[in-house]
Amino acid sequence: MGQTLSEQILSRKAGRTVTPGDFVVIEPDAVMSHDSLTPSIIKILKEELAMTVKYPDRLTFVFDHVSPASTVGTADLQNVVRRFAKENNIRLFDVGRGICHQVLVEEGIAQPGYVVVGADSHSTSYGAVGAFGTGMGSTDVALIWATGKTWLRVPETVRINFNGSLSDFVEYKDMALKAGRILSISGANYMAVEYHGLDWLPLEGRQTLSSMAVEMGAKVGIVPPTGNLPAQYRKPEWLNVEADAVYARTIDINLSELVPQVSIPHAVDHVADITDLTGTHVDVVFLGTCTNGRHEDLVRAAALLKGRRIAEGTRMIITPASSREMAKAASDGTLTTLIEAGALITSPGCGMCMGRHNGTLGDGDVCLSTANRNFKGRMGAPTSQIYLASPSVAAATALRGCITDPREL
Repeated sequence: MGQTLSEQILSRKAGRTVTPGDFVVIEPDAVMSHDSLTPSIIKILKEELAMTVKYPDRLTFVFDHVSPASTVGTADLQNVVRRFAKENNIRLFDVGRGICHQVLVEEGIAQPGYVVVGADSHSTSYGAVGAFGTGMGSTDVALIWATGKTWLRVPETVRINFNGSLSDFVEYKDMALKAGRILSISGANYMAVEYHGLDWLPLEGRQTLSSMAVEMGAKVGIVPPTGNLPAQYRKPEWLNVEADAVYARTIDINLSELVPQVSIPHAVDHVADITDLTGTHVDVVFLGTCTNGRHEDLVRAAALLKGRRIAEGTRMIITPASSREMAKAASDGTLTTLIEAGALITSPGCGMCMGRHNGTLGDGDVCLSTANRNFKGRMGAPTSQIYLASPSVAAATALRGCITDPREL
């Protein structure tokens, strides 16, 4: 009997053939933590475990959640992390480098067949390059620091088959929202989601899909590392899609029939076709995050905004996913186009995604965001509302001050 991609990876790491439901103890290839949680992990390691870091070369710290620091307290905690990284010879990407998930992919720290554990739920993002990427809590990550090991239950797998081709102004985010609409927010609880039929899909699209796998409850979201993937991501010979692999569920999505999707407050899986929501008033448009803050996303927005101005009374905040993505957008004039349209560009990082700085939502604010979550209070005031959509929908909405179908422009 064949194995799914997740089963192959965990079998390799465990040194034996595994099946869904098995428990394995493995050594992750890479372990990531960011500025918001690393201080607490350091505290657990020192005070509760009274241990030291076993494999510092496997660890990566990234400052992205509140980057640069917004308060004295935050700045002090970041200094604690800087000192700890220096003392233990741990790789650190400091303020301005970008979002942890984007950085680990750009730097090649995440690779096909790797197990990459992150102290962040959107660590499913590493499945974009064919890694088993998953998030864990601070205590679990501290134990990995101390021992080099962790345990996992081998997940069952949901297979999503994409066929057909995308129409104009229908984007990768729409594919992710459609999958969530079908599976629901808990339809893949502690399961792996494998995305198939996507050899044509560029890396940024794979990152969008893998990032949002956790919004269906998934432990892992993984795209086979074949087709249109940069050469730096080296697929091991043993990692392949096996025809006789067993899936818990298979879903088919026809991209030719897909239209722009919008997630409605306050649940990611509360999704509708954009035609059901056009005209809804919006105060703030946010373009960014590990889901949709890359150069290609900014280019799509700029194409609609070029030579135009965003609507009076509407704020548009753009936060590139990394310094590299920002540099690309600067070099080809994309940033200039966005600024001339009236958008505000912030430093690379998570930005206003989690409501701690760079545009926190106020009482009653309505936001259309390209992020991955729209829970109540996620981006600020609990009375605010968050709609989720693609970069093109974000740009069209900024132009009119209300949710707008980009196909109308």
